Amino acid sequence: MATYSAKPGAVEQKWFVVDADGKVLGRAASEIASVLRGKHKPEFTPHVDTGDFVVVVNAGKIKVTGAKLDDKYYYSYSGYPGGLKATPLRSMLEKKPEEVLRHAVKGMLPKNKLGRAMIKKLKIYSSADHPHEAQMPQPLKF
Repeated sequence: MATYSAKPGAVEQKWFVVDADGKVLGRAASEIASVLRGKHKPEFTPHVDTGDFVVVVNAGKIKVTGAKLDDKYYYSYSGYPGGLKATPLRSMLEKKPEEVLRHAVKGMLPKNKLGRAMIKKLKIYSSADHPHEAQMPQPLKF
């Protein structure tokens, strides 16, 4: 018997909603990345996007443990001499809490075209409201 390999057009994609209120950043990101890749499905195929859509609400209320609020930095480099900017996690959570979670999830996905397609299925909102009610997302428990 041959090993089953999922075809890109035959994959059924569902929608899930995650409430990030009180969840730890890294643990939530790893579960979300697993669902985006499709590793929770029996028809998981590494080279095919078999994952589902994930809507994250209350991203502004996510927690971190230890001294990460002051010790963890996000770096951006403009390409010019002296163009390195370091932003601490505390100010990133105040200004752009969605980007903190997006950065954590993106680091857990493949670094190729497939990973770039998977991150597009992640929708993050800092409040409890989201415009994806028409897709009838199911709550994701982890």
